Amino acid sequence: MSSIILPELRYAESHEWARAEDGGIVTVGITDHAQHLLGDLVFVEIPEVGRVVTAAESCAVVESVKAASDVYSPLDGVVVEVNEALADSPELINQDPYGEGWIFRLKTNASLDELLDAAAYQAIALADEEDEDVEGSLSNPKLVD
Repeated sequence: MSSIILPELRYAESHEWARAEDGGIVTVGITDHAQHLLGDLVFVEIPEVGRVVTAAESCAVVESVKAASDVYSPLDGVVVEVNEALADSPELINQDPYGEGWIFRLKTNASLDELLDAAAYQAIALADEEDEDVEGSLSNPKLVD
């Protein structure tokens, strides 16, 4: 399994990506690697607009046919927009994790430089693929009954 890792994005070890937009807005989603690990997504619980989040705080949930996993905010900020399309079409994350499958947008003063660059995230993704028993949060999900 070879995951797509875009060089222009920043990444969290917990498998979220972040893209800087204009005006201190950051778009957040889960990586191609994470959606491959989870499989076909069937439900996404998105955060509420206006919610204040801190870096590494769980603020969304993605559920696949085999597991449920928390999605963490990569930075401190306030949720200013959520991807409402995911309520009816959670598979957008599988189809286009870096585009139509974004999850939420944050207003933040934090620097994306605090996050991993593509090369550093790729090393984590490759380590996951080599040792499937030692995995991060999205790749070590709670099983759904």
